[in-house]
Amino acid sequence: MHRSSTFSIWCLILVWVLSPGVVEAEVGEAEKDELTFGFIKLTDMAPIAIAYENGYFEDEGLYVTIEAQANWKVLLDGVIDGQLDGAHMLAGQPLAATIGYGTQAHIVTPFSMDLNGNGITVSNAVWQEMKKGVPKRPDGKPVHPIKADYLKPVVESYRAAGKPFNMGMVFPVSTHNYELRYWLAAGGLHPGFYAPHKGDTSGQIDADVLLSVTPPPQMPATLEAGTIYGYCVGEPWNQQAVFKGIGVPVITDYEIWKDNPEKVFGMTKAFTEKYPNTTVRVVKALLRAAKWLDEDANANRMAAVEILARSEYVGADEEVIANSMTGTFEYEKGDKREVPDFNVFFRYFATYPYYSDAVWYLSQMRRWGQIAEPRPDAWYDEVARKVYRPDIYAVAARELIREGYMSAADFPDLDTESGYRPPQTEFIDGITFDGSKPNEYLSRFPIGLKDEVL
Repeated sequence: MHRSSTFSIWCLILVWVLSPGVVEAEVGEAEKDELTFGFIKLTDMAPIAIAYENGYFEDEGLYVTIEAQANWKVLLDGVIDGQLDGAHMLAGQPLAATIGYGTQAHIVTPFSMDLNGNGITVSNAVWQEMKKGVPKRPDGKPVHPIKADYLKPVVESYRAAGKPFNMGMVFPVSTHNYELRYWLAAGGLHPGFYAPHKGDTSGQIDADVLLSVTPPPQMPATLEAGTIYGYCVGEPWNQQAVFKGIGVPVITDYEIWKDNPEKVFGMTKAFTEKYPNTTVRVVKALLRAAKWLDEDANANRMAAVEILARSEYVGADEEVIANSMTGTFEYEKGDKREVPDFNVFFRYFATYPYYSDAVWYLSQMRRWGQIAEPRPDAWYDEVARKVYRPDIYAVAARELIREGYMSAADFPDLDTESGYRPPQTEFIDGITFDGSKPNEYLSRFPIGLKDEVL
């Protein structure tokens, strides 16, 4: 549904009424009301689909078209050149673009789309070798989490036979790339360095495991063809491997880093400055969708599954999508386990754009050489503040509280929140992440760059 904008110039203004301990916001009407958003066919695009299907965009005076994109580069280029007004993005994309790794453009995010949601899958043949070393429960099923320690002898046997061990990830600055690298390195396997200052963006320097890009929907077919022996991807493409009987998800990212940030909603800085009211209204609609997805202990998830299964969204079987979206996850065929937080869209303040989340991604870019030279801690903070925009988020949150759609308890304390989470400890390698001390964090990894330049 579309209509022409009839809004007056005065609608550009955000009016603030301040009183002790209370902030009320009256957000003006949208400066641009016809919008096009992009996404990749993954279940974590759900907030966009739900905001559309439940009428939350229209409640904000926004008339939105949603378009699936062929891959992450096409999606990013569409946002940069204005064909798309915003998009479901890899969290690393706005950061990489803003610092000039790959495409140079100032992209910002006022909204974090979800926590968790990814898995690492290996071929049946690789799993048969891995499982020989994996401890078993009394019922014979593997003990989780399954570390890359059990993959290491398999990789070594391939290398001894002169065969490279290839795995897929979705994009060089994707969470999937960093999570797969994190898991491999925690098990003593080197995932390779980048050296962009030398013209080497393969990410395979000194690698024990060779990682390459494969678009998410093509992962299962590429695995089945034997081009790769495993991959890290979001849903439903791990569960699709189980459904088709071609692979076994061995670990979820929830087990690599509990409640890790995943996708973001990205827009150009120029768009947010030209259309500030529109931007806030987009965030309001996405917040309502995220809350709907998580409320009442995931009671709405099957309704969400039906929507996501449609061809215009993810386009996978409802059974496959439901495997993860409804709080379970199937590893080896028949080994379905309760993982209620596999997909988190709202609880645990999932939607808040924390600076520390941005710093973690930047730390991994540095760890693997995408940031070629060491940077001071202050640089990480500066970049995080350029890209992550909790100020915009706070305007949207306060308006939703004022309107009665949400309560203050749904959000961090918007007046005092620093943007930095407390130090996070629940990583598979036991290394604590303190976003205020990225260089100290990097110094603790046995595998990865620290002060050196390749």
